Order: sequence, then C-alpha cells, then structure tokens
Amino acid sequence: MTIEIGDRLPQATFRVMTPDGPAAKTTDDVFKGRKVALVAVPGAFTPTCDRNHLPGYVQHADAIKAAGIDAIAVTAVNDVFVLKAWSAAANADGKVEMLADGNADFAKALGLSFDGAGHGLGTRSKRYAMLVDDGVVRSIAVEDVPSKADVSNAESFLKTLGESQQAV
Repeated sequence: MTIEIGDRLPQATFRVMTPDGPAAKTTDDVFKGRKVALVAVPGAFTPTCDRNHLPGYVQHADAIKAAGIDAIAVTAVNDVFVLKAWSAAANADGKVEMLADGNADFAKALGLSFDGAGHGLGTRSKRYAMLVDDGVVRSIAVEDVPSKADVSNAESFLKTLGESQQAV
C-alpha cells in the first residue's frame, strides 16, 4: 500500500552523520512536532538527483523555511557516508538534513520503492517531495519516471506551499 495524504509516516530508523560519526535517528526524531519538506531521491550523485533535484532545495532553502517549514530532509537509499559526501559536494550542509535509508526500509514501508536492478542500482526509493506536519503527510508529489524531477522539484514544492497557505 502506498502512503497517502492524511496518513501518518511509518516508524523507521535512518542513519545520519553527526560530529561523533554515524547515528540512528527515528521517524519521531525527524518529524515529531515539526513541519518538514521530505524529499526522496533514487540515489546520491546520480545525474538527475545531483544536477536537477537537490540543487533546487539548497538554492531555495531560505524561501522554503520562510514559508513555515522547519526543516528540509532528503532521503536516499545510500549509506550515511555517501550522503555526507553528497551534502558537502552540493553545499547542502546546514540547509538540508540527509537521511540515509541504506536498506530501503523506509521507502518500502511507504510503498514508494522500485527495483533498479536492471541498471545495477538494486532497490531504490521513488523520487518524491512530501510535506509532513508532525508526522502526518499533508501533500505528496511522486514522479512517474525516476529520471525526472518535474513535480517534486523545489519550485513545485514552493508552489504547493503557496497554494496550501491560500486555502487556509
């Protein structure tokens, strides 16, 4: 079953990099009591993720946070060391929280994983952008094709935020 608007995120444990090395962070640690822009990518350093998806969230981080978002979190089916290197290379440190879903447990629990074995990638997360408010999904935009970042890019996310604020 695929997660939908109004659903609570499933419990999961991510790996994050801290000054003391890798550490576990649960879904509650990331989302409880916060509004979070959750962005998922199939893999760090892959062409669309690296050139088209993450850069927009880094560039628009201030505008996203000014719209009432407490944090921007990016999850990928990579290990915490790869995500740390990707964050540094993308100048995302301090702007985006990187959540390693190394075994795709979170992606699978959401019903948003796909089989990339034909491309040597194994199980990966579908590409999406989600607004999560205190652990509950308020909006979600999932790409039809892993190599596209059309509905889940930062500009589309900002537009969705503007539309949701006008609806209030």
